[in-house]
Amino acid sequence: MKQKPIHPALEPYLEGKVLLVNKPLHWTSFDAVRKIRGFSRITKIGHAGTLDPLASGLLIICTGKFTKKINEYMGMEKEYTGSITLGASTPTYDLESEPENQQDISHITEEMIHAATAQFTGPIMQVPPSHSAIKKDGKPVYLAARKGIDVELEPRPITIYSFEITRIELPVVHFKVVCSTGTYIRSLANDYGKALGVGGYLSSLCRTRIGNFSLEYALSVDAIGAEIQHLKNSYIPPAGGYTDAV
Repeated sequence: MKQKPIHPALEPYLEGKVLLVNKPLHWTSFDAVRKIRGFSRITKIGHAGTLDPLASGLLIICTGKFTKKINEYMGMEKEYTGSITLGASTPTYDLESEPENQQDISHITEEMIHAATAQFTGPIMQVPPSHSAIKKDGKPVYLAARKGIDVELEPRPITIYSFEITRIELPVVHFKVVCSTGTYIRSLANDYGKALGVGGYLSSLCRTRIGNFSLEYALSVDAIGAEIQHLKNSYIPPAGGYTDAV
């Protein structure tokens, strides 16, 4: 797609910027990209690692020449906080589908909850969710899963650098995880529930860090839009130069 003329105040976006975005709940990652593209009119723009609609938190968006760095940022370790609800499971491993297979958790102790994290720490093999965008035979596997077709995915090597239980409010267990790229926290929640013998699903998730980039410094999409508008409004064209705002 050819880049259309943009406001000269936004030339740095063409040169390349890394935007730290606090993605809200229920937005897709592309929703955020599309909104910022609309604000800036920059054609060359993309994100460095998808966040599911039911997850919030840090999303790196790159513009212009910095889109070449997307793969580099995607390969960085990630940090997440969230919650796992024990005593049931869901087909999607999160709240995109209804909980089922309800189980009694009255025998689950705090000691068991903390101890179960050990088997998911370090280099492990993880099977991605069948409801994911991973492609098999050229098609995303979630298309088959949504039709009730069983999809077998091979386990993949990942690394969980730390898996800490931060609060227990049964049936909800709160956690913080630091992991390698390619880790599905939904699968971790499902596998953790299985390890405890009662099932579990991911009930909330927030990405708090990617490499050295922290959610603490991220802006909302609207704040980025306001920043872009401020650049346009405060631009002073050179004598005999640009006059009309794009």
